[in-house]
Amino acid sequence: MVTVFRALGLRVIIFIDDHQPAHVHVFGDGHAKINLLGVDGTPELVWTEGMTRAEVRRAMRIVLEQQALLLARWEDIHG
Repeated sequence: MVTVFRALGLRVIIFIDDHQPAHVHVFGDGHAKINLLGVDGTPELVWTEGMTRAEVRRAMRIVLEQQALLLARWEDIHG
């Protein structure tokens, strides 16, 4: 597990032994999985567990704003 970004009380990680499609896990009070490239090319929420709506909105905003960085880190880790 590699922490690739921290912001607004959330930690964005990529698991080293994870699978396609490119995605991140965001941890705060709960946990969310977000695909980096959804159907329209923007991040797409896959699921959440234990996160408030506000926390999910923050997570989605962070991933959208940092999408290029997160995709580059995914490629660095997974090739």
